[in-house]
Amino acid sequence: MERVRLRGETDWAGWRAATRALVLADTPPEAVAWQVDPAAPPFVDPAPSTLAGSFAVPRALVALAAEALQARDPDRFALLYRLVWRAHAGALDPADRGDPDVARARHLARAVRAEAHRMRALLRYRPAADSARFLGWYTPAHFVLEANALVLARWFPAIPTSILTPEASAHWDAAGLRLGPGIAAAAIPDDSALVAYWAAFGADLLEAASPAGPPDAGLPEAVTFEESRRPPDRPTPFPVVLPQAAPDPTLATATEEAATCTRCPLAGPATQTVFGEGPADARMMLIGEQAGDQEDLVGRPFVGPAGQLLDQALEEAGIDRRAVWISNAVKHFKFERRGPRRIHQTPQAPEIEACRFWLDVERVRLNPALLVLLGATAARAMLGRPVTIGRERGRAILLPDGARALVTVHPSFLLRVPDAEARAREYAAFVADLRVASGLVQLPAR
Repeated sequence: MERVRLRGETDWAGWRAATRALVLADTPPEAVAWQVDPAAPPFVDPAPSTLAGSFAVPRALVALAAEALQARDPDRFALLYRLVWRAHAGALDPADRGDPDVARARHLARAVRAEAHRMRALLRYRPAADSARFLGWYTPAHFVLEANALVLARWFPAIPTSILTPEASAHWDAAGLRLGPGIAAAAIPDDSALVAYWAAFGADLLEAASPAGPPDAGLPEAVTFEESRRPPDRPTPFPVVLPQAAPDPTLATATEEAATCTRCPLAGPATQTVFGEGPADARMMLIGEQAGDQEDLVGRPFVGPAGQLLDQALEEAGIDRRAVWISNAVKHFKFERRGPRRIHQTPQAPEIEACRFWLDVERVRLNPALLVLLGATAARAMLGRPVTIGRERGRAILLPDGARALVTVHPSFLLRVPDAEARAREYAAFVADLRVASGLVQLPAR
């Protein structure tokens, strides 16, 4: 049995070098045991003269491996080696979604992408007590810190920031990005503890951190997460950490059941069902039209360009995304394929009605005091009639069950406004609508 010791959970360079050497040495997957050992020396490729043959892997498989490698799955190294072994032998088509190994790797990659977006949406900073540095604490479901840290740092390039997680920490300042040790989760129960911990041990953490190094030292930049645009040139407000409500069992079951929904034909071409997300005790529910292209790939609502604009507008309106439930009237992405592109198509009444079942499950279980209806499709789905946004936006509408609804535009509308001045005016009106919504319902203090 060939044992490979990797230096970390995301030791891309070590896994890649070991994989190349093992494949060229004709070592079958069942003869390799992978383990993580921080004390292990760097894996050194054998001299080319000791290896026979050439080694080439499809670009798509490299990208898939780089993402799936960050999943919190102990079998991922073996799975990805098996994929490369089979591809090298000509026994694998990376585009074959019906292949069990490919399907498993794609599932892991989607989970990693979803967690990366979740980290960007939920991570909030707090100023350190006696310095210009801002601190963030996050407990990732997967090992996404290394690949995500530089993207997060670029949001506020002139501001020193430190992101602490249980496995590792990332520090950004004039010296660039540095990676250091993690912090036990028990030591950071809330934001006050985070500030206190940094006051006591921050200097030690910075001293122990090492430069992230060039791309080959870690996950290659070309296959890590795309950089998100973040318009503000200053830090956003830094709220206290909201308590995490226990997952609602009914919503958890509905999420699982919706994953195999075939109530309408949209399930066929879509990648996956995109169910709503948020705390089970949310007082406000935001409803959009449908999952978009990025949402369909990632598996989370509002993570694409419209979602990033929504995050910004919510922040300006004083609404914490973590305190609201966000969903869509239609849970699958409806599109028309044009070459490699998938062009959005507006859902029709039968598709909206078919998906109304899942929307009702969310609404009945959550029982929110306010529904914010983003766009005409969401408004029609909830009000049961065609809606003219300009006539009904920005005011409370009483629903038969006693809840209230507020109609506004969908953030994707703002992205389509061609004139900069008009776009700024429409964005301000959208934020104003969200501020009205914030005043209609009691949300957790930020």
